[in-house]
Amino acid sequence: MSSDDSFIHACAGGAGGVIAMTATYPLMSISMRAAVQSSKHPEESMVTAAAKIIQKEGITGLYSGLNSSLIGVGVSNFIYYFFFEKTRDAILVSKQRVVAANTSNPAAAIAAGGALSTLESMLAGFIAGSATTIATNPIWVINTRQTVRTDSEEAKKAPGQVVQKQNGQAPVKKMGFIQTANHVLKTDGLAAFWRGLGPALVLVINPILQYTAFEQLKNWLVKSRLARLPEAQRGLGVTLSDLDFFLLGALSKLFATGLTYPQIVIKSRQQSGGKGSSNVWTAMTEIVQREGIAGLYRGIASKLLQSVATAGILFASKEQVFRSVKLLLAADAKK
Repeated sequence: MSSDDSFIHACAGGAGGVIAMTATYPLMSISMRAAVQSSKHPEESMVTAAAKIIQKEGITGLYSGLNSSLIGVGVSNFIYYFFFEKTRDAILVSKQRVVAANTSNPAAAIAAGGALSTLESMLAGFIAGSATTIATNPIWVINTRQTVRTDSEEAKKAPGQVVQKQNGQAPVKKMGFIQTANHVLKTDGLAAFWRGLGPALVLVINPILQYTAFEQLKNWLVKSRLARLPEAQRGLGVTLSDLDFFLLGALSKLFATGLTYPQIVIKSRQQSGGKGSSNVWTAMTEIVQREGIAGLYRGIASKLLQSVATAGILFASKEQVFRSVKLLLAADAKK
């Protein structure tokens, strides 16, 4: 794969992430608010939680922090795919499989050794995930503060746009991306932008699991479809559809998020400015002592729904953007 292809993959990943996040953000907002709540009371249903947000803040309340989230997901996906593809190239070159990987036929690439093994996928995912997490943690701190802190005492003292609640309730304040960043810097210092980095780095296992599962499921699907073709047609290969990429992305994300959700809860609480321990194990123990095991899974229903839908849309739209850009470049080269 050329360096141009790595850059195109990165751009397509960023664009796909923005499309997916825009489509599913209300679910992420509901999940994040549920995750940062410290309570022994039973968790509200998604419908009830959404209704309360709309009642307090209007429909726009479901989109609090969308701007920083789009920045975060665009930058995160760009960095992730760039490092993943670069690492993938390095692995394939070291294994002398780069020629096979460069073929436009996925079945031929897999058959000729151009696909990553499970361990190779995990290595590429670890490198890409670590680079992405360290670079983008400040953006997600800002996003978490924007999303969950509109009703807090600190938010009331902060600068920002006053938004009237419905039904005669007290107003709340909404801060923009720059305002939130300045407020975090002034009140908590520069180090606050890396709050939650510990559990966030632990959560690198999430994309490792997700992309490893995706790559291996994709390889299995291509091989199984290839095996069903008459031998004379196998040289033509098989093509995966947008629906295939959607389902592969959704299944791989369901697997990854289901296993790592407690870390997502801990990270969200630390990034929201909570006073809990910065140590991952201690923070987990404190949550269990206060709220029981269920506290580690607050908001999981909306998070799973949002994550699965987002991943499906991301993989399908990313592949579509990548193909479109490659076709445009090929057409331009012929002129």
